[in-house]
Amino acid sequence: MIIPHDQLNPETLDALIEEFITREGAVHGQFDSSLASQIARVKRLLQAREAVIQYDEADETCTIVASQREGLKDKRET
Repeated sequence: MIIPHDQLNPETLDALIEEFITREGAVHGQFDSSLASQIARVKRLLQAREAVIQYDEADETCTIVASQREGLKDKRET
């Protein structure tokens, strides 16, 4: 299920993005930048619909994934 980023409380969105960026010590990309700048970058990707927040009902977890623009509209409507 796709969760619209603009329907989340700003603090919740920031926490979700921070958890995604720092998950298991992973570094997403080859960036030597601050956490704040990485959060801003992910927000820009969400706003541009180049990434989406995906909720897994079975695991009750969220993650951020690259969107597939062609099928995004259909997935949001279900």
